[in-house]
Order: sequence, then structure tokens, then C-alpha cells
Amino acid sequence: MSKKKLIVPSILLSNALIFILLRFSSATEDEHKEFFIVYLGDQPVSNVSAVQAHINVLLSIKRSDLEAKESIVYSYTKIFNAFAAKLSKAEARNLSLLDEVLSVFPNRYHKLHTTKSWDFIGLPSTAKRNLKMERNIVGSLRSLRASRMMDFGPPPRKWRGTCGHYANFSGCNNKLVGARFFKLDGTRDPSDILSPVDVDGHGTHTSSTLAGNLVPDASLFGLARGAARGAVPNARVAMYKVCWISSGCSDMDLLAAFEAAIHDGVDVLSISIGGVGGKYVSDALAIGAFHAMKNGILTVASGGNDGPSSSSVANHAPWLLTVAASGIDREFRSRVELGNGKIVSGVGVNTFEPKQKLYPILSGADAGYSGSDDGARFCADGSLDPSKVRGKLVLCELGGWGADSVVKGIGGKGTILESAQYLDAAQIFMAPATMINATISIGSDIQIPRSKGPCSFYRFLFISGSEIQDQNAFSSPDVAAPGIDILASYTPLRSLTGLKGDTQYSKFSLMSGTSMACPHVAGVAAYIKSFHPNWTAAAIKSAILTTAKPMSSRVNKDAEFAYGAGQVNPDRARNPGLVYDMDEMSYIQFLCHEGYSGSSMAVLVGSKSINCSSLLPGIGYDALNYPTMQLRVKNEQEPTVGVDIAVKPTSLSFSRSGQKRSFEVVVRAKPMPSPQILSGSLVWKSNRHVVRSPVVIFKPLD
Repeated sequence: MSKKKLIVPSILLSNALIFILLRFSSATEDEHKEFFIVYLGDQPVSNVSAVQAHINVLLSIKRSDLEAKESIVYSYTKIFNAFAAKLSKAEARNLSLLDEVLSVFPNRYHKLHTTKSWDFIGLPSTAKRNLKMERNIVGSLRSLRASRMMDFGPPPRKWRGTCGHYANFSGCNNKLVGARFFKLDGTRDPSDILSPVDVDGHGTHTSSTLAGNLVPDASLFGLARGAARGAVPNARVAMYKVCWISSGCSDMDLLAAFEAAIHDGVDVLSISIGGVGGKYVSDALAIGAFHAMKNGILTVASGGNDGPSSSSVANHAPWLLTVAASGIDREFRSRVELGNGKIVSGVGVNTFEPKQKLYPILSGADAGYSGSDDGARFCADGSLDPSKVRGKLVLCELGGWGADSVVKGIGGKGTILESAQYLDAAQIFMAPATMINATISIGSDIQIPRSKGPCSFYRFLFISGSEIQDQNAFSSPDVAAPGIDILASYTPLRSLTGLKGDTQYSKFSLMSGTSMACPHVAGVAAYIKSFHPNWTAAAIKSAILTTAKPMSSRVNKDAEFAYGAGQVNPDRARNPGLVYDMDEMSYIQFLCHEGYSGSSMAVLVGSKSINCSSLLPGIGYDALNYPTMQLRVKNEQEPTVGVDIAVKPTSLSFSRSGQKRSFEVVVRAKPMPSPQILSGSLVWKSNRHVVRSPVVIFKPLD
């Protein structure tokens, strides 16, 4: 049995806080054992006394004041009372035994997970806007135009952020109101620049998707041509760079960025960074987002790109809004014409003029220096014999990116990559290439010789298409948003592929992943915030989930586990009618029910005084007034076989804005085969609104 509380949202407006986009550069996955984060509480004091308190704690394990000072990497003093330090494992264990220390956990490293997408999901440039409030929110960087700089005016009074002059970065303006970077682990890569500037393209792309100014006639060398804009093009943006080519995205840098953004005065945080798993109380992203939630800030995070498979979603804390990637009605195809007249459709973005010429084709496995070189079948760098490849097309197995560069570099004319992976996103190539599904077996179609005999021939022709691409999902989320082949702004400091020898540079690029889907939903959250500046993070999340457009389980058998509540619907989310709201205590009850002790939650709630034994027992999610439910049926008019559902009362009456009402949902399910997913909805309807809560019954594999 589950009790749900709905609140009629108030539409009264007041001055909104600044919306801040938390954005990053590039990352690699790494595991660092020498840095630990030590949490002392939730009540920061003045900078001087807090820092000295951190040194005093370290003096219990360090020999001198100087040694204690040198071991500290960060002192967090504004939002939470904690510090990051370089310690041995023994020192970390000893610190954890101190009464004043609430938690000690190792620093870990995370990885990074448009012209058409906004129109596709129903937020056209003509959509209703509250421009006065939208200008008090935040936007993006790369598609900013100097001619429109005067439209913004000075930053709102509530903004407390900072922006300095750094390498390759000249400072902020009235659009970009804040820019900082966080990196103190000492590792460096030649490509890293100690500056907020984006050297990877990831942060520029995502931030412009969220809040970029309108730029007409944007394209990637003519592909995906259209007007590029963000969800809230009149908003402002602040950038917090925590990801680096040399070290990835570390917990201690991430927490420092969270603290800065919360202190600066933010409405929404957009984080396209992967979670590292484990418990919520040791996941820096979940910890930072919890503190953001306590300060009224919604954190939107990418779901990760490790699916489709069970338990592959990242960033699944219930106080986050987790996003999966869906497709739009556009796809980039590369057509291969074989010498026998057959046409094979591949996936890829080529900016080269197609040549109407037949070339001999050769398997990479036969193009190596010797038959023993297994790397040749993947066309790995240094594995192919130039005398065999020169003037030919090479068929390679996908083992990593860059085969097209290898083939071109030794005189080849083009590359076909065979992949057993899902071909739902187009890779940009630096030389003529395409990727096909390995099940097509192009080798048998053109009868590639394995040892001797004449080579077959085919025509290599690349054509960009505009075919319908329905829904795809990289992972299981709260909601889905466009994340496939999204065109948005790009950094001028990196070539389109980032590969050696690539000379392709563009102000715009196509990228795919839940990283691209995340700013779509964060942009919708900012759009809602511009109309309802006093709404809680939970209320905004509820508005997005209960108004999402349902997606088809016939297309994706994992149903809601693949796409959540459905495709985000900005126009309906702006005025949902009813919202499921909750506060910090609801999440604390959830954590207690999930088995967390009061002391283990100290890193989140800032106190050891939580007494979980005083709370009623039950399933964790029963404690949450969540806009979706764990048990699921079709509905009362069309019940699922083996499942009965009852809702009491069957109608809700409200007399004023902000009024609360409770109802009970009772679901009784008979034993069912395993594994099985049954999906349905609980829908509240009025003359103007439809408030839909997905309900899912899942029977796992025994």
C-alpha cells in the first residue's frame, strides 16, 4: 500500500535564483587511492576557523602543523564542513575513529557519459516564455553572439559567483556570469589547460543545448542545418569545470564545484557525469546533489551509456533526476554501393565529397605484416602493411576508434567498420568510413578473398540521410530526452574527432549519449523554474515526470526500465496541474528503510542524531512521495491478468492553490513467471490536465 500526496502548484511569481549549469571538460576513468574526503558535519563556520579546525583534526595523525597543512587538498567551508586530504589508508582509518569525524571515504574518479531536438519534443522558439524571470536564470557559452550581449543586462543581485582571467579565457560577460575550474590532484596531461576553457567539446556542447542563444543557419559542414538554440536562450550560465584528460572527474573536485555552485546561488545543476556506484553515502555526486536538494536546487544527471542491460543505470539516487537518451526524427546514414549492385546502409558522418569510383576491398585480417598479427583485423595502428592497403578499401572489426585514421595514413582509400554493438549513433570520421552491423556479413556479399585470388570491387559512396529514428535508450532513467546525433556548439580547441592528423574544426558538432540528453531535461527544469521560481526540486521533478509522453514497450522490451516515465514534454510540464512534493525528511525515511544507519547518513544530513528505529518499517520507496510507483498495472478499466489495483478515493477535490490531498493505491499481484515486467499507469484527469504516474511490477530472475 502506498500513500501519495499531491499539491496544487502555486503560480505566484517572485525573484528566482540564478540557474547554474554545472559543466565539464573531458575525462578518463582512474582509481586514486591516496586522496580521502573527511566529513565533519553540515554546519560550516567562518573560513578561517573551519580551515584551522581541519588542520587540528589532522594533527591527531600528523607530526606537525606544516605536515597537516600540506596534506590538505580542499577545505569545504561554505555548504558543508569537510576537507579532502592526501592520506595513507591507515591514517584514514584512524581519522574515522575520531568522535568529531562523521565519515571518511576514498576519492574516486568519474567519467563523462541542437538544431531540431527542441522542436521535436514540443518546445518551439515561439513557446510561451516569462522573459523577465528567464533572464534571472542561466544559459550557455558557445553560441553567444556579441550583437546580443546588450540584451541581458547585469547579472541578478542574487548572483554571488566569480569569474577570473585564465589561460585561453578572457573572462565572463552578462551571459556567462561565472566560470571556475577545480583540479588539485597534481596530475597533468599536455592537453589539459588550467582554466575553465573547454578543450574537449563536451561542456560546450551540453551547455549550449541547455541555454545557448539562438543562432540561425547552424550546421556541421551543411549537415543538420537549422537554427540552434537552448531551452532557455535568454538565461545565463556559470561553468564549473571538474573533468580533465589526465585524471577524469574526481570526487574532491566534484564536491568543491557543488559547494561553489550552491553557495553562488543556483536553481538547477546539470551534470553529464557518470556515477561510480556503491552506497549513496560514499558517492560524491549523490552527496553533493543531496545538499543541493536541501538548498532547493534540482540536480539533473545523465543515466550513463553502459546499457542496454539490467542494473546499468548510473546516478540513481531518488533526489536526482536521471535522464536516458532517446532519438529524434533524424539519422545520419552512409550508403555503401557494392560492385555487384547491392547497397548496404551504414552509420556515420562523413564530410567528404563522394567519389563515383570502384576500389578494391581488402579485409584487415589479410592486410597485416603477418598472419599472426591479431591487431590487423581491428586495423590497429602499426598493424597494417602499407603495401597491401595502398589504394584499397579496408574492412575492419571495430576494436576502438581511429581505424579510419590508420587506413588513410598509410594510403588507404576508405574504411568499413563491422560492429556487433547497437548502431544507434553516428560516429564522425576524419577519413572516408562507415560502420555497419556485423550481422550483415558484407564479406560474404562481396566474397573477400582470404588468401589469394582477385579482389572484389565496390563503390564507396557516403550520403547523409533523414530517416525516422524512433526511441533508443542507453540506460534506465526517470525520464528520456533526445540524446542521439544532437547538433550543438563545439570548442575551437579540438578537432571533430580528436584524432591525430584530423584537420576538421567546426563551431558545431554532432554528439550522442545521455550526456546530450541531460541538458535537455535540465533546460526544461529551468524553463519550469522561470514560471514557478518558488517550486521545490521535488515539485519540478514531479512536473517533468507526470507530464512525460509515454513510450512504447513494443519498441523496447525493457519498458520503463529503459525510458522511465517517457519522453520529456516541456509545454505540459510548465503547467502540470498537480505535483507530488516532498522534503528532506522523506529522503531520510527512505534511506532508513533501505538499511542505512543514522550515523552512516551523517555525510548527507550532517548529524548523528537520526534515529531510524523510530520510523515505521517498510519498503524504502514507500517513504517517498515519488511521482512513479514500483508496482504497476494497466489501469482499472483494463486490468493486467494476475494484478488487481484499487485507488481510494477515485476523485480528488481542491479548493485552493497549494492545497494537499492524499490517496491510497493498493496493488495485489498473483505469482507470475520470472523474469517479467508489467507496466501501466495511474492517471488523474481534469478538463485541462492529465497527471500520469507510471506503475511497474517487476519479477526478477529467480
